[in-house]
Amino acid sequence: MAQGHASHPAGKGNRREVLDPLRFRGALGLFATGVTVVTARHPEAGLIGITANSFSSVSLDPPLVLFSIANTARSLQAFLEAPGFCVNVLRKDQRALSVRFARQGGDKWEDVDYTAGRFGAPILPNTMAAFDCLHHAQHEGGDHRIIVGRVVDMEHNVEGEPLLFFGGRYRTLGEEIG
Repeated sequence: MAQGHASHPAGKGNRREVLDPLRFRGALGLFATGVTVVTARHPEAGLIGITANSFSSVSLDPPLVLFSIANTARSLQAFLEAPGFCVNVLRKDQRALSVRFARQGGDKWEDVDYTAGRFGAPILPNTMAAFDCLHHAQHEGGDHRIIVGRVVDMEHNVEGEPLLFFGGRYRTLGEEIG
């Protein structure tokens, strides 16, 4: 892949190249991410939760974070209508929670402990961090919806190691460098 700025031949600057979706996804998988379970309580649908690695900080003032959810997700409408949500950052020993909330259907909440956040969203115990959020904004993002939340409360524990995802597999931290 070329480094630096791309040059466009005269008259070709508006041409759109078609990316192979599988190659694009594979390249995106080379960006290591943390793993989260995003939860909410909908007035009618009840408890909802998904595994997401599309979590990011947005702003410190005001404190904003975001996650994205597929437009085809069964829980999309419930997430959009719930008053808030909680982003639970998983530890390396919480892989089973990630797998549970990544699956479609079934009772994801059976035997799962939690406490309710300010807006009823489940806060999972023993996570690296939990961000209790009020809905702030929603944006179209291609085949996903980007949901921005204003963090109204949080908890974190720096002990232990995070659960990571890289190259289509769960990972843990390696050696510190530098």
